[in-house]
Amino acid sequence: MVIADEVREMELMVQDNQAPASGVEGVVQSILSWLQAHPITQTALALVALVLVAYLADIIARRRVLALVNRLIRRTTFGWDDALHHHKVFERLAHLTPAAVVYFGGVLVPGLPSDIQTLAQNVAAAFMLFIVVLTVGATLSAGNEIYEQFPIAKTRPIKGYLQVAKILTYALGGVVVVAALLDRSPFLFLSGIGAMTAVLLLVFKDTLLSLVASIQLTNTGLVRVGDWIEMPKYGADGDVIDIALHTVKVQNWDKTITSIPTHKLIEDSFKNWRGMSESGGRRIKRSIFLDKHTVRFLTEEEVGRFRRFTLLKDYVEEKQKELQEYNARIGATDDQVNLRRLTNIGTFRAYIVNYLKNHPQIHDGMTLLVRQLEPAPNGVPIQIYVFANETAWVAFEDIQSDIFDHFMAIVPEFGLRLFQNPSGDDLRRLVASPST
Repeated sequence: MVIADEVREMELMVQDNQAPASGVEGVVQSILSWLQAHPITQTALALVALVLVAYLADIIARRRVLALVNRLIRRTTFGWDDALHHHKVFERLAHLTPAAVVYFGGVLVPGLPSDIQTLAQNVAAAFMLFIVVLTVGATLSAGNEIYEQFPIAKTRPIKGYLQVAKILTYALGGVVVVAALLDRSPFLFLSGIGAMTAVLLLVFKDTLLSLVASIQLTNTGLVRVGDWIEMPKYGADGDVIDIALHTVKVQNWDKTITSIPTHKLIEDSFKNWRGMSESGGRRIKRSIFLDKHTVRFLTEEEVGRFRRFTLLKDYVEEKQKELQEYNARIGATDDQVNLRRLTNIGTFRAYIVNYLKNHPQIHDGMTLLVRQLEPAPNGVPIQIYVFANETAWVAFEDIQSDIFDHFMAIVPEFGLRLFQNPSGDDLRRLVASPST
C-alpha cells in the first residue's frame, strides 16, 4: 500500500508539470513556442528589434548626451571646447552609437545566416571607421582654430601641415574602410601602394609642391597672415587673410578675394609691404612740375623779402655769404652776367627741405630728399622723397595730401607757376582774346 501511494503521487506530480501555465507566463511560453515553430518570423522580428534599438541609441546619443555636452560647452570659459563644437567633433562621435549596436548586436539575431551576419558586421565596422576618420579630420581643423588664437600663429602658421595630416588620414582611412568592407587585412592594400608611387606622385603633384612651398614660407617668414602683398600677375593687392596648403587668400582693397597657389609665391616674385609697416615709416615719393619759363634769378627785393620767411632766413643768409665769397674768389664784376646769384627754383627747394624737416609727421630717422629731375615736356619736376611717420593708409594719405596742398599753394610766392597741359577752358580763352 505504501508503495502504491508513492507511485500515484509521482504520477500526479508529472501531470502537474505537463499542465499548461496560466497568465503572462503562459502567453510568453506560447509566443516562444510559436516562434520556434516559425524560424523565419523569429529572425525577422529580431532584425526589427535590432534596428529599433539602434535607432533609439542614436536618438539618445544625439538628443540627450550630445545636448548635455553642448550645454556644458556653453557654460565653460575654455576656447578649445568651442572649437571642437564648431567643427562638430562631438556630433560625429555620436554617430558611432547605432553602428556599434548593429556590430555587437548582430550576433544575437537567431537564425541569421553567417554570410549575412558577417556582411552586416563588416558594414558596421567600416561605417565606424569612416566616422573615426571624419572625427580625426574635424579634430585637426579644431586644433588649427585653437592654435590661431595664439600670437605665434601669425608668424608660424600650421594650417598647411594639418592639411597634409588630413590628406594622409583620409587616404589611410579610405584603405582601412575598404579593407573592413572586404574583410581583408589593410596591409594587403598598403603593399600595393608601392607599385602606384609614380601615379600618386602625378596625382598629388600640386599637393607636394604646395607642401614644400608652405614649409619654405613658414620657415623663412616670406608671407604671414596680415601682410600686405602685391602680385600683379594674379591681380592680388591687399592683406593676406589665410595661408593654406594649396592656396593663399588675399583680400584686395576693393574687398574682392584673390586665391594664389601657394607654390607660386616661391616660383614668382611679389612685393611684401610688411617691412614698411614694421619700420614705422611710409614713403612719400611724388613730384611737383614747374613751368620752365618761370625759372629765373631772384631780385634784391625778393631776397630781402625771403629773409622774413622763418624757414628761409638762415638759408638766405648762408647762401648769400657763400655766393659773395665765390664771386670774390673768381673776381666777378658787378655785371649781373658774371655773378652767381640765387634762383627762385633753388630757394623753393630749400623751403621744401626746411618745411619737411620741421613737419611733425615726417619721420626724422629716414631719408629726406628733395631733388630736381631732368626737365621734361611737362615741365621741371621737383621730386620729394621722404617718409611719413604713419603707415596706416588713411592717415598716410592725409599727411601726403596736406603737404602737397601747402606746396602747390605757395608756389606763386617764389615767382613760379605749376605746369599744366592746356585745357578746354585755356583754348576757349585764347580764341576769345583779341589777337595782338
